Amino acid sequence: MATQVLALTDDLFFSSKISSTANFCSVAIQIVETQEALTQTAKKEKPQLIIIDLNGRHTQSLKTIKQLKGWSDTSEIPILAYYSHIHTDLRKKAHEAGATWIIPRSTFSHLLANILKEKRFNDDFK
Repeated sequence: MATQVLALTDDLFFSSKISSTANFCSVAIQIVETQEALTQTAKKEKPQLIIIDLNGRHTQSLKTIKQLKGWSDTSEIPILAYYSHIHTDLRKKAHEAGATWIIPRSTFSHLLANILKEKRFNDDFK
């Protein structure tokens, strides 16, 4: 099965949560920890959704979003970015970089199963 969702996070807790939720929802997911791995995989696999942890220590999340939106191969792939609610400055920066949806981490945790179960990758996550 081809990768439906590609996620960039270097947080082991969220990596495990995303992976187990995707498994439960029968969604093919690949989780990567670096910008290079994400961009290479996105170009090759053309996932239906990319999830990016804006608070990653080593992921260069904002740079990654800008790159993905700047390449014709990946510019149309929706990006769901999540951030710690105390880092509200990341929301604005992610919007400027081109993320499709930017939501707090708590909302992301709460909605992840619904997003993946319904495969509603192009709907509004409000």
